[in-house]
Amino acid sequence: MISVGKQIASFLVVLFIIIISFAHTFYILLSPTSNFSFEKKNTNNDDPNNPWNIAPAYYQLFADGTVNQNQYFIQPPDGNTNMFVDFGTAIFAMYLFLIGDSSALSNWTYKDNPSLVILIVLFSLLVVVYLMNLLIGLLNNAIEKDNNKASYLVQKAEILAEIELLYLLPHQRRWHEWFPEVIYYYADVDKVRRKIKEMINEGEWNTGEFLELKQDLLNRLNIQHNPVDETTLKNILEEIRDLRSKLSQQQ
Repeated sequence: MISVGKQIASFLVVLFIIIISFAHTFYILLSPTSNFSFEKKNTNNDDPNNPWNIAPAYYQLFADGTVNQNQYFIQPPDGNTNMFVDFGTAIFAMYLFLIGDSSALSNWTYKDNPSLVILIVLFSLLVVVYLMNLLIGLLNNAIEKDNNKASYLVQKAEILAEIELLYLLPHQRRWHEWFPEVIYYYADVDKVRRKIKEMINEGEWNTGEFLELKQDLLNRLNIQHNPVDETTLKNILEEIRDLRSKLSQQQ
């Protein structure tokens, strides 16, 4: 997965820059032009982007069907009423729009804000439709390429194993240049330590082979391991029995 991420990293950077650009554009267009406070409404402020002016308002309906044009009461705004007051929340609003939530842009009348409509259409076509589908395609290609590389390595190993087993003469299999007794390779220390502990827990470490190399590796990795196999236990039991028999004879 790391290799897949590296292949699409540049595209993700470009996508992030485009989203930030749209967020900055909406921030300039929809941010309030005058100072305001969430605690108190300024009745002389007619800024259309002021949270108090776009907060839900309720009017009185008379029995004859007419509506009182004076606001009956108004819901106090908060930080989510106009998410473009702050640039950080503007970026988050673009993320919500990217995943299908356009509620951050629903507080304005689209008919009275044609520039807002144009930006919404551009963002939906360019980012939501085109770039996101392009990202899915790039991910698919990157994963397929990564799987092809893994399949190639597996097939290569199978071919080499077949050559070694079926196409080499007996004296060729004994060549130390081709088949050394010990192969040295570089490995991550943490991964080696985890693997050794896993082998110890599963009982695969004490096989009686390469004892000096194993002990040297344990010392280098600072792993404390005192193996006690069945043979050692049997020897200890035999020594205990011999001591008991000698003590009984002396008595």
